[in-house]
Amino acid sequence: MSEQIPVRTVEAAPTIKSVPARPLKATAGSTDKQIHTRSFTGLFRNLRMSGAGVLFVLFFGTVWLNWGGRQAVLWDLAESKFHIFGATFWPQDFILLSALLIIAAFGLFAITVFAGRVWCGYTCPQSSWTWIFMWCEKITEGERNQRIKLQAAPWSLNKLARRAAKHTLWLAISVITGLTFVGYFTPIRPLAEALLTLQIGGVSLFWVLFFAAATYINAGWLREAVCMHMCPYARFQSVMFDKDTLTIAYDAARGENRGPRKREVRPVEAGLGDCIDCQLCVQVCPTGIDIRDGLQMECIGCAACIDACDSIMDKMHYPRGLIRYSSERQLQGGKTHLLRPRLIGYTAVLLVMIGALALALVERPMVSLDVTKDRGLFRENAQGQIENIYSLKVINKTQQRQEYRLSLVGAEGFELQGKTALSLAPEEIVDVPVSVAMTTERPASSSQTLSFKIEDIDEPQIYSVANSRFVAPMNR
Repeated sequence: MSEQIPVRTVEAAPTIKSVPARPLKATAGSTDKQIHTRSFTGLFRNLRMSGAGVLFVLFFGTVWLNWGGRQAVLWDLAESKFHIFGATFWPQDFILLSALLIIAAFGLFAITVFAGRVWCGYTCPQSSWTWIFMWCEKITEGERNQRIKLQAAPWSLNKLARRAAKHTLWLAISVITGLTFVGYFTPIRPLAEALLTLQIGGVSLFWVLFFAAATYINAGWLREAVCMHMCPYARFQSVMFDKDTLTIAYDAARGENRGPRKREVRPVEAGLGDCIDCQLCVQVCPTGIDIRDGLQMECIGCAACIDACDSIMDKMHYPRGLIRYSSERQLQGGKTHLLRPRLIGYTAVLLVMIGALALALVERPMVSLDVTKDRGLFRENAQGQIENIYSLKVINKTQQRQEYRLSLVGAEGFELQGKTALSLAPEEIVDVPVSVAMTTERPASSSQTLSFKIEDIDEPQIYSVANSRFVAPMNR
């Protein structure tokens, strides 16, 4: 007799209320694809605005500072020098810039492993300038509903005036941004004066307008498209995430089932979760996503949805944190592990590289010496000695006049002839022709290495050494 499968009655599970179409994105038949964000307040907005304010002050303010009679921060392309307050960096020091960029990359990796895309949401220039442009929209075209109505309304004098005011502010911010950026590569004061008097040179004008146009297009028109389609960071961020990475997440276990209800109705009594499906988290999102659908590539981690949701939870007298910074492990009921091998590894490498860069800056030679041998192989002088001719390029990297001495290091049987005492002004570059005579009768080799040394007479610890070749005939 075959065993029968028992039959039992299964009650239908409660139906989850479907989520309406997102009002921020274009719906079927709509021609308005622009995202209109809603104004909001909250802790993370204040943190973001404070951080952005500091960055704007640094960017727009530092370029106008003077230090030691010149612009404090200036990348002088014409002179191939980078001035940063009291220090001057030369092309020979650009390896330090490469190290700084690598450190910045590792810092980005470390912060991403720990807290996701906080760089994008809080300090990325694209995001920061986009928020400024959105603020311009708010003060010229009104709040979100007013902007949507204005977008759909036919052209009128009111619409033309509001749009003109918005784009005037956009263009003003863009030109100031372009001028400031170019001002880090050419002195800002004469550049600004030349622009105001319409006497600016063609090359400078091109770059000011180029960066102004880039700002206007990126922050005014492209906006979220840059983050979603053009920025590579959104593509490779997932490989740096793990189950303990803090990301902005919706607590579905607490929020479902969604649905509207009166404030005095308890969610349990209505068979609902804490999410009242108000769509506010969607309306404040600058990329137009619904965080309740889970972590998405388009999320820039700005935490606008957290502030919006917390404000609703306060009004409903529910606990905050329905949308919050959380990890995948925590959402599954576990505990977030802050210290883990990948994060420790990135942090350790970052600290080592910062230490190495600091040491390199401290030990950076403040005098530079380059040696170029004359094209001629050798010659014989009046004393019958074999001579080689060299051109020495000496750079005083300090901000004071320095007295230097030229010499040969460990060169027995050779004599340096020519000017060996030098006096260089701050940041002066001189070319010094010298000759080296071989005082021995027979060379040990037809080609030998010579080490030239230049050192500060008053501070011998400031020196530089450069090598070259000495060529002599073997059949003397």
